[in-house]
Amino acid sequence: MERLRKWFYANIQRVDTSFKRYLWNEINWNSRLIIITGARGVGKTTILLQYIKANLPVNEETLYVSLDDIYFSKNSLIDFAEEFIREGGKYLFIDEAQKYSGWSKEIKNIYDNYPDLKLVVSGSSSIELLKSEGDLSRRALYYNLNGMSFREYLNFEYNHNLVAYKLDDLLTQSLKISQEINERTKIFPAFNEYLKYGYYPFYKEEKDSFHKRLQQVINTVLELDIKDNFQVDANATHIIKKLMAEIASMVPFKPNIKKLSEKIGITRDTLVKYLQLLDKADLISLVYSQTKGVSILNKPEKILLNNSNLAYALNDQINKGSLRESYFVNQLKLKHKIRYAEAGDFVVDGNQTFEVGGKNKTKKQIANIKNAWIAADDMEYAIGNKIPLWLFGFTY
Repeated sequence: MERLRKWFYANIQRVDTSFKRYLWNEINWNSRLIIITGARGVGKTTILLQYIKANLPVNEETLYVSLDDIYFSKNSLIDFAEEFIREGGKYLFIDEAQKYSGWSKEIKNIYDNYPDLKLVVSGSSSIELLKSEGDLSRRALYYNLNGMSFREYLNFEYNHNLVAYKLDDLLTQSLKISQEINERTKIFPAFNEYLKYGYYPFYKEEKDSFHKRLQQVINTVLELDIKDNFQVDANATHIIKKLMAEIASMVPFKPNIKKLSEKIGITRDTLVKYLQLLDKADLISLVYSQTKGVSILNKPEKILLNNSNLAYALNDQINKGSLRESYFVNQLKLKHKIRYAEAGDFVVDGNQTFEVGGKNKTKKQIANIKNAWIAADDMEYAIGNKIPLWLFGFTY
């Protein structure tokens, strides 16, 4: 316990509170049990430490621990919590929950037996599947932390104070908003930076080695997180890695599930299952038909990398069309439902159609569709129903 406290105090001293993620103001920090999920590297640990530093006493009442610490290989979480409370503990922040087998049941017991203790737990995106285990679903408030939006990157990297907009405002006031933002920053250089390394905040630690570190993050998710959280064996892990490599280089975007399953050497249903695991792990984005929806039996209509940074980490040559679509889906799916469009590329919230392309993209594919727009790359300002692609990074 003493060593854990020393490490906690050292981490608190190092954490910077000048930039806070979008989720900071959305969390009900007064709740007795908060669970924050998210992909590796998006800043879950930072938001926990920032909240402690800004709002809580850094003494025996408060403690942050990570469950991947060797301490928890020999000590149970329940016993640790009991000792913490005996020493005056009131606020316990637990990181890397997915690293501790049976974490949700022990959290439930701690929650039920110590009503004066406030708990904040964080872990990988995949632990969302464990919401019902230990009956935490009716006790906890769940939040998922996305990587940084383009707006957040501009604030983080260039010390701006740019605000987020509702999608409807971006569509109806696109020229005005794009003019205001362009007055404050040079969009094109910043947007290209963001596509390469702006989604994961840890890029700032060392930009030159960012993609190498991101490759290591991807391997950890494939080799450990998916295996541990979805109970797949070593052979399945190997196949999933092979599948991920295939997706990273895949063009066009609309997959032939039959051919892909034959190439990987698995059945169609197993392929669809593995694709959904990669989607849950925030490595890819699956876009489904409006009519069929998501199920283990239904194939996705499009497969995209989860975010543009992954494309640069996994490929020597970048496909511009794939990059644009990955960015568009990634920036909107947090707050909106995105489905495959028979005409155009995507339907958002069931009634807004978007075609994604370059600045010379015409209205041909969406000419006869009501509520249709072009999300156009390489444009600084909106023109009619042609909206700069970068502007969709201002929804959160």
